[in-house]
Formats: sequence, structure tokens, C-alpha cells
Amino acid sequence: MPDPAASAPRPGTGRPPGGDAPWTLLQAAAVIGGYRWLEHRLFEIVGGWVTTVPIAAVQVHLDAQSARHAWHAELWADRLPVLAGVDPEGLTKPPGRAAAAVIAALGGSGSTYRSLEDPDDHDTDRTTGGGPGALPLLAGLYRVVLPRLVMTYRRHLEVASPVTDGPTIRALRLVLADEVEDWHDGERLVERLVARPHDVRAVAGFLQHLESAVVAEGVTVGLVTLPDPGPPT
Repeated sequence: MPDPAASAPRPGTGRPPGGDAPWTLLQAAAVIGGYRWLEHRLFEIVGGWVTTVPIAAVQVHLDAQSARHAWHAELWADRLPVLAGVDPEGLTKPPGRAAAAVIAALGGSGSTYRSLEDPDDHDTDRTTGGGPGALPLLAGLYRVVLPRLVMTYRRHLEVASPVTDGPTIRALRLVLADEVEDWHDGERLVERLVARPHDVRAVAGFLQHLESAVVAEGVTVGLVTLPDPGPPT
């Protein structure tokens, strides 16, 4: 009689032993390098917003979250595997065009989006240069980027093996706990700031811009398309 335990899913993977093969070292390195790039760019972008938003409470909020992203980037740097002939710094790059596009939009570059203008705009609606203002940018971070990043980390946890990926699993859980907390705190902040019909229009337009950029690159879940597993072993 077959042993039920032999066909039970591996903890944290949802896959039975003998199922899909794990990622190669190079695939894992590319994923982790992409995470490092994302977290470092979020550290830079969110930290830059601290000096452009004129609301003290929001500045404190953004400063704390920027520091968390910096720590996440360091955590992922420590998890980069050492590969012969491969420069670890060279692995730190955008994990796909969808992630690169939304990060560029948050950073105010590489985007054709322009926020709606209104005679009654206040400083959280606009930034200099005619690009999206602080409120659309905050909404983009907390309603598109962080939710999709959270989903990416959760999907990675589902396919990670406790046997071979223990350090990565620990890092994923630490980072994921922070991201979920930051996402929820940020959503509360955005809900308080969206106070006028124009705010709703400006936010909705920028969110549509970001989501369209992700969908255009074929990403259906999360922000990063994770590697396909190898053939069954």
C-alpha cells in the first residue's frame, strides 16, 4: 500500500517529492538580484519623496519605509549565491520590463503619464515638471507596487524548498512581514489623503497607467515573473 506521507506536498511548496525540479543556481541568483534591485530602488525613490511632501506626518512615514527597503536590499545582497565567473553586482538588475516600467514611473522617469491639472491643486497633487504628483505616486506605491511585490514574495515562498532554500525562506518571511505592514499603513494614508473628486481622478489615472504597464509585459500575478521549474525528477 502506498505511503501517504511519500506523496504529501513538501512543506511550503505545495509540490510532492519527485515533482518539479528546483531552480538552477543561476535562476535563483537572477531572482534574488532582481529583488535586491527592486528594494534598493524603492529605498531611493521613497527616500527622495521625504523632501518633496510638505506634510510632516507623511515625511516620517516615508522615511521609516525607505529605511526598511534599504535593509531589505541588504538582506537580498547577502542571499546572492556565489557563482564562478559571475559578478554579484551584475545580478542586481531589473527583474523584467514590467518591474522596470513601474519603478521608472514612480521615480519620475521613463513615463509619458501626466497628472490631471486643476486650479485648486494642493501640494500633494503635483510635483514639479508636470509629472504625477505626490498623491498619485503614493497610491501607485501602495495600490500597485507593494501589493504585487507581496504577491511575488508569497509565490516564491510557495515554490521554495525547506531542504535547499532555508536561508531564502527566512529572508522572504522577514521581508514579506514588513511589506504587508507597510502596504496596509500606506493604504490607510492614501485613503485619508484622497479627499476630493479631483484626487480620485488623479489617482485612478496613474493606477491605470501602472497596471497597464504590468499587463502589457504579460505579468498576470505579482510584479515579477518567476522562472519556470525544471522538468519533473
